[in-house]
Amino acid sequence: MNILLIHQHFNTPESGGAIRSYYLASALVNKGHRVTVITSGACSQGRHDTVEGIEVVYLAIPYNNRFNFLARSLAFLRFAFAAVRAAAPYRHYDFCYAISVPLTVGWCAQWLKWRYGMPYWFEVGDLWPDAPIELGFIRNRLFKGFLRRAEASIYRGAFGVVALSEPIRRAVLGKVPGCRVELIPNMADCDFYTPQTKDPNLETRWGKAGNFVIAYIGALGMANGLHHLIACALAAQRSNLPVTLLVCGDGAMLDELKASVAHQELSNVVFTGFVNRDGVREIMKETDAVFVSYLPSPILETGCPNKYFDGLASGKLIIVNFGGWIRTETEQAGCGVFVDQSDPHAFVRQLEPFIRDPSRLAEAQRRARHLGEERYSRRQLGDDFAALFASS
Repeated sequence: MNILLIHQHFNTPESGGAIRSYYLASALVNKGHRVTVITSGACSQGRHDTVEGIEVVYLAIPYNNRFNFLARSLAFLRFAFAAVRAAAPYRHYDFCYAISVPLTVGWCAQWLKWRYGMPYWFEVGDLWPDAPIELGFIRNRLFKGFLRRAEASIYRGAFGVVALSEPIRRAVLGKVPGCRVELIPNMADCDFYTPQTKDPNLETRWGKAGNFVIAYIGALGMANGLHHLIACALAAQRSNLPVTLLVCGDGAMLDELKASVAHQELSNVVFTGFVNRDGVREIMKETDAVFVSYLPSPILETGCPNKYFDGLASGKLIIVNFGGWIRTETEQAGCGVFVDQSDPHAFVRQLEPFIRDPSRLAEAQRRARHLGEERYSRRQLGDDFAALFASS
């Protein structure tokens, strides 16, 4: 088949960031399909490229994690209009696969169906507009209603919807009963990430050799609730807990987080900056645990954060500070712990047993890797995704 994949935030392993859409496109190419991706890029003229058999059309629509809500919204709208124009040469394709967020990508897919008769799948990784409404970014009653009607219309018009988590699947069915919804979560790349013995030479670059190393890897946005990570660092320093926290990423909260660390004179927090996939793998070699963080909001508990799956594939203890399905899963699998954001001492209390007893840590890490292999294997989920088109 010829499949047009529209995703504003398509990344490759070399560029770093979330690369689910790269995994999906690669799975289709491996099954013999032709895949063209329409995405955004920072270059002024846009460009075409080919990445491992995937044709990529980059549109000159800048986007940055540091953008405020208005700037993001404008970038989303600009991309939607530009993507519609860029899709015209591919009007003969068999399917469109549109990936949100943003919700506006669904409008592109609807237009292609109306104009060219191209059926579309719509992927839901975060519930929009529920998330910005619940977090207080959208307050106008009429605008809320408009976005909710648009969301339902996109679901109804889709050949099918792909949900990244079971709570998202249930939410979509609650909004549009009878809609076809398939569950294909994020993937653990258990070939690229493998459990590694910590390398003492790597540890020394942070100046804390021998410490228990915890990595937060991902966006530094408001929704990620990273002030709690700084609070955990403060509690560990006051308790003389031998912990180093690596903050790997970029975003709107970076400067504020750095200022907080400096103000509290924390010596156990290191900001590494943004790292690509190879850099993440290197960091995992010196890491004991992965910190998965969100604000304590019910809507965020439905999400499917990428770095959770990298942590599983790498065989790391999972530390989660929000409720929902990830907390339940890690606790049931015995591969992670929950740290209550309302209890400043919970972090120290939960981590001490793993620092005192290396065998307990090793068992949790083994269970994490097993969970990644058994439930989230990139190979299996890639095959499951490609099968959606084989049966279409």
